Amino acid sequence: MAEEGHRVTLNVYDLSQGLARQLSTTFLGKAIEGIWHTGIVVYGNGYYFGGGIQHAPPGSMPYGTPIQVVELGVTHVPKDVFKMYLLEIDLRYKVETYSLLTHNCNNFSNEVAQFLVGATIPGYILQLPTEVMSSPMGALLC
Repeated sequence: MAEEGHRVTLNVYDLSQGLARQLSTTFLGKAIEGIWHTGIVVYGNGYYFGGGIQHAPPGSMPYGTPIQVVELGVTHVPKDVFKMYLLEIDLRYKVETYSLLTHNCNNFSNEVAQFLVGATIPGYILQLPTEVMSSPMGALLC
């Protein structure tokens, strides 16, 4: 009998807790809505890149309540295959490989979303580093 599939969602958190929306124009010369952190929820757990690949039951993630939950689709990838996949990519998602602009939690979520459902996470999340760096003050941040 074929397996039904597992719902895959993207939890979106604003690490600035609203401050980016309020202060970004002053500090960057450009408005941004938030400082996004994301995690994939599937198989009853949330998976995210934070000091390595982490997982926790939804609702117990260290980032509080998501400001948005994005439906990504349904996966038919068995959980044991997903666990093997996470082991395969583990070396690329360590504390030492983290980069705020090019290799962060959102890149992890995007890669996992593509593996599980063949979809990417919303562009506004992935484009945030480029948007910040293209601001009048962005170049001074690095």
